[in-house]
Amino acid sequence: MNYEGRSYDIKVGEDVTNPLQKALTELENVEGEKTLVLEKGEYHIYYNKVCSKNLFITNTVGDRQWRRGTVPHKNKIGIWLENQKDLTIDGNGCEFVIHGQMTNIGVVNCKNVTLKNFSIRVENPDMHELKVIDVGKTHIDFEIDKESRYNRRGAIHYFVGEDYQHKFKRERYGWWYGFIAAGDDNKIVRRGNPLLRTWLIKDIEPHKIRARYIIKAPSFKVGDRFYIFEHLRRYNGIFVDRSIDVTLDNVNQHFNYGLAYVAQDCENLAINNCKFAPRSDSSKLMISAADFVHICSCRGKVDIKDSEFVGAGDDMLNVHGIHFIISKVKEDCIEVRFRHHQTHGFNPLRVGDEIAFVDVSSLLERGKAKIVESKLVNETTIRLKLDDMSNAVSGDAIENKSAVPDVNFQHNYMSRIITRGVLMTSGGKVKIVDNNFDNTSMHSILISDDAKYWYESGPVNDVEIARNRFGKVEGYNVQVMPENTVHNAPVHNNISIHDNVIESGEEGGFYFKSAGNVVLDNNTSDKPLRIEVIDSDVTVDGVKK
Repeated sequence: MNYEGRSYDIKVGEDVTNPLQKALTELENVEGEKTLVLEKGEYHIYYNKVCSKNLFITNTVGDRQWRRGTVPHKNKIGIWLENQKDLTIDGNGCEFVIHGQMTNIGVVNCKNVTLKNFSIRVENPDMHELKVIDVGKTHIDFEIDKESRYNRRGAIHYFVGEDYQHKFKRERYGWWYGFIAAGDDNKIVRRGNPLLRTWLIKDIEPHKIRARYIIKAPSFKVGDRFYIFEHLRRYNGIFVDRSIDVTLDNVNQHFNYGLAYVAQDCENLAINNCKFAPRSDSSKLMISAADFVHICSCRGKVDIKDSEFVGAGDDMLNVHGIHFIISKVKEDCIEVRFRHHQTHGFNPLRVGDEIAFVDVSSLLERGKAKIVESKLVNETTIRLKLDDMSNAVSGDAIENKSAVPDVNFQHNYMSRIITRGVLMTSGGKVKIVDNNFDNTSMHSILISDDAKYWYESGPVNDVEIARNRFGKVEGYNVQVMPENTVHNAPVHNNISIHDNVIESGEEGGFYFKSAGNVVLDNNTSDKPLRIEVIDSDVTVDGVKK
C-alpha cells in the first residue's frame, strides 16, 4: 500500500526533519508491505532537530578518539529506521539536503527494507578543496571551492559551517588528506596539510588566499588539489545494523563524513544501480572521508551491481569478519575480546553459530564448535558457552564461520580510490566479475586475513575474478596476502582469475602468498605480467608457476 509523503506534511522545499521522522514512526506499526512515496524535489534535514542514538559502528571511531566535549558513540541520524518491516521509501528522484554533521541514514533491527530513487547531498560539508592557482618562490596561491565557507579572526582563518569551525591548519601531523595532482584528475593519494609550514595566510580575493612559507614554498604545481577534512569517522553515510533483506536501488550519495555505507551483523544486502560520486555541478573530486562500502560480520548474500564509486578516502569495498581473541578459558565457557580499537560494542556471535579456533601465527583452524550461549559482557568482551571446549586455547583467535556471506560484485565502475578497490576476506562464494577498476592508489583487489592488527577475518574458499578491466593501479591487480607469520599450509584456497584485461602499464600483476589452488587463465595485459609466488600453488595458463 502506498502512503503519500505530503499527507504527513512532508513538503518539497521545506524542512522535513520532524515530519519525515513522524511518518516513519507511524509506518512502523502498519502491518504488511507499504511504500512511503515522496514527490520529486528538495527536502531539508537539520542537525539540531534530528534524533540522537548511541551507536557502536565497526571500523569508525575508537573510544579514545572522540573529541573533548563529545559523548562517545553518540550519533545524530538524519533519517532513522528502527524495527521497520516490509517498508519501501520511494523518493521519485528527490534529493535530501543535509544541514550539519550527522549520519545520513540509520537502518537498525529492520527486515525487508528498500530505499530507492533519491539522492543525498550535504550543504557546505567539512571537506574543503584547495586548488593551486599560482606558485612563487616563497608563496602559493590557492582557490577554495565555492561550496566552502570561511572567515578570519585576527591572523587565523577558519572553515565554518552550521555546526563546525576548524582552523585551516588543522591536525598538524595528519597524513590522510586527499591530493590530486594537476593533469591526473582520476588519481587520488594521501598527503599532509599543504598549509602546515606557512607563517602567513592572507585573502587576495573572495575564495582565494595567498600562503607564505618559511624560506621556500613547497614544490606544488598549478592545478594541484588538496582536500582538508575531519579524518575521524564520527558520522557516516548509511549505517545498517542487525537487519535482514535491505536494498538500496538508485540511491546517489554525494558526500559522507566517514564510511559511505557500513553494515554489521546483517543478512542479505543489496546495492543496485547506485552512485557514490561527486555531483555534476561540484568542483570537488573527493566525496568520502573513508570507505565507500564496508561489510562486517554479515551473512547470507551481499549483492553489489551496476553502480559507480568515485572519490573515496579509503577502500571502495571491504568485506570481512572479525577475529576475536580468546582472553579466558573456563570449564564451561570462554571469553573473547574485540582487539581493534575501532570495532567493539556489539555482539555478532549468535546462538547456533559455528566458530573456528584459529592459530594467530599460521591463521589455520585448530577445530570448530557451536555457540550454545552468547552474552556481551561489556564493550569489548563476549562470553560464550560452546558445545565443545576441547580446542579452546587462550591467546588464539576465533572466527564466526556462520557469518561469511556470498558476495556478488558485478558490473561496477570505480575510480579515484585512495587505497584499494576491493578488500575481500569472506569464506563464502565470491564473484568479482565484469567490473572496471580504474585508478586505485593501492592494489585493485586484496585478499588479506589477519589476527594481529586489524583483526579482520578470514580465509577465502571460492573466489572468481573474471572479465574485469584493470586500469591504473599502484600495486598489484590482485594481491593474495594473508598476514600469517608461519606457513604450515595455504590460508586461502580455490581462486580463479580469468579473462581479465589489464591496462596498468608498469604497475599491476599478481602476488600470491600462502594460497592453494590458484588458477590464472586467459588474462591479457598491455605489458609483461609480473607474477610473484610465495608458498603457493599457482597455475598460469595450464603451467605450474
